[in-house]
Amino acid sequence: MRESSSLKLSSSRSSNITPFSESKRRCSVVFCLTHWSEYRELEMSNFSVNVPQLSSLYSTQTPKVRMNLCADQVFDKMLLWRDMATKIRFPSCSAAELPDLRKSNKRRSLRMIKCRAAGADGGRVAVGDDVFSVTTSSKYEVDYLGQSTKGDLNLKLDPLQSFGDGQATLEGPIEEVARTEAQAAENLIRELGIQGPFSAQHSPRGIFCSRTLNLRSISAIGYDMDYTLMHYNVMAWEGKAYDYCMENLKSMGFPVDGLAFDPELVIRGLMIDKEKGNLVKADRFGYVKRAMHGTKMLSNKAVSEIYGRELVDLRNQSRWEFLNTFFSVSEALAYAQMVDRLDDGCISEDLGTLDYKGLYKAVAKALFRAHVEGQLKSEIMSKPELFVEPDPELPLALLDQKEAGKKLLLITNSDYHYTDKMMKHSFNKFLPNDMDWRDLFDMVIVSARKPEFFQMSHPLYEVVTGEGLMRPCFKAETGGLYSGGSAQMIESSLNVHGDEILYVGDHIYTDVSVSKVHLRWRTALICRELEEEYMALIGSRGHREELIELINQKEVVGDLFNQLRLALQRRSKGRPAQTLAATNLDDQELTETMQKLLIVMQRLDDKIGLMLETDGELFNKRWGFLSRAGLWDKSHLMRQIEKYADIYTSRVSNFLNYTPFMYFRSQEQSLAHDSPLPDAGTEN
Repeated sequence: MRESSSLKLSSSRSSNITPFSESKRRCSVVFCLTHWSEYRELEMSNFSVNVPQLSSLYSTQTPKVRMNLCADQVFDKMLLWRDMATKIRFPSCSAAELPDLRKSNKRRSLRMIKCRAAGADGGRVAVGDDVFSVTTSSKYEVDYLGQSTKGDLNLKLDPLQSFGDGQATLEGPIEEVARTEAQAAENLIRELGIQGPFSAQHSPRGIFCSRTLNLRSISAIGYDMDYTLMHYNVMAWEGKAYDYCMENLKSMGFPVDGLAFDPELVIRGLMIDKEKGNLVKADRFGYVKRAMHGTKMLSNKAVSEIYGRELVDLRNQSRWEFLNTFFSVSEALAYAQMVDRLDDGCISEDLGTLDYKGLYKAVAKALFRAHVEGQLKSEIMSKPELFVEPDPELPLALLDQKEAGKKLLLITNSDYHYTDKMMKHSFNKFLPNDMDWRDLFDMVIVSARKPEFFQMSHPLYEVVTGEGLMRPCFKAETGGLYSGGSAQMIESSLNVHGDEILYVGDHIYTDVSVSKVHLRWRTALICRELEEEYMALIGSRGHREELIELINQKEVVGDLFNQLRLALQRRSKGRPAQTLAATNLDDQELTETMQKLLIVMQRLDDKIGLMLETDGELFNKRWGFLSRAGLWDKSHLMRQIEKYADIYTSRVSNFLNYTPFMYFRSQEQSLAHDSPLPDAGTEN
């Protein structure tokens, strides 16, 4: 059982501070920000506070944070969490005294409202619904960034006016007010020990925004399960899938002896070229930058000769297979190894005449059998602790969203027995008050058959027993457990549509692309490798800075060489060079300078080439970074993520750092002509 936290209040900070009931009215507050399993009411003379559960905000390791506050600031700070302050009572005092309370404390909190003290009987101060109203779906507007304001909080004017001079600190030019209040907000966040969204963004576990998303306007959040709500140990899960695939290939007559699972050979975002037996990595335009035939990397020259005149087109599914998810690792690895065996002539003629495309079909069939025959999942269900990497923060992130009024959905292609077993293992031990994983979700859909789930309608069945017995059903209800159905059915049952729904998954096509294109749902992609890539990018910073410096030097040297080459060309035709000084250059001086520059450029090319080959090796020695293709450009995977995922992050629990009311804003996109322009006075 988690240790409960307490909130301690004392009537004075030290002997020279007057009691709360006198004019200065100060109190010392100590917040122990840990898991609180229930509401606690703590009493002090003339002062009491009700505090709700904070388990969704802090882990049990969060240190204590001390703050010295004026009485009115206690209210302000508690108000930051809306219903955290459900009851506050102040002793009798006049409204005229309250401005002095602000002056007595230098560390100001966000002052959205100034309290007018209650009467001597300790009457309640208006909090929560008495002060705020929520923008409904029938009264929303669209803000300056094109986002719905549904779910935003609004101040009720009458309660605000009843507190007296409530807007005194908000008067003046908004630029000055905003500057003051923003600084106060930063100080308060720091005092509370809360990680702000901006600092969270610049971390391996940040949530990164491709398209602006107002989380307050989201009414329902749907989740995939595998590699989304549940992260598997890739070596264990995909290694076991690979083993079963090899057994099936062996039973089909393929030579598999001596082959072993090596996940470093492939990464997510590669494409299988089924016609040529290659794995390739392309940039955002579809140009192939790196390639591997079988398990052997191809040289830059070979890549240019094979793919120099064509682009990767994922619409051509008969040729290209995109590695969307971790589940693709075992398939791609098995295929690459079997290409080696085919090239070496090791595959028996009894299997018929096989080309690379036929070989892919055989590998895909063997892996499909491993999944559908049930042996793989049965082994995982029997010992889930060997295959699943639990995330204690993940259930708390979902609990935050549920308590914020979001309708939570689980939509998975896995069957009921597997889903129930794995979710119980991954969730129940981290939930408070004996909650079950089912208690988190307003609706659970198993055997969803994505991506068809988002495109067409299938029969709906209700799961009615713990053994998985089902019966036909024509309408889904809140709290139900179902098999099959469609996304349109969910929208109708919950009365939410399109961009009111956020769907979170790990598969760029099955989860993110289809729900975005066909339903206009908002989307979030889970890409666990982002954490490793983020740290690899930091570790490679020095390498990349040196590489860029060398490229810049090559550009300067090369520019001079090209100018001299043009001058030499014009001289050979009896024409003057670009300038008088260039025209007057001695022939020998011109030739020797060009020779020297050429030697420098050739040596730079050798150095830069070697450094480019090793760029990204901290992430993967063969393929480099997941999100980059070459030094300057984005990978094809990154382009897909930007196009279809409104936000992306490494794990669902990262939502804990952002609150369920976060407004995610996309960053300014750079363009080639965004370089700073020179001042007009400096131009020649």
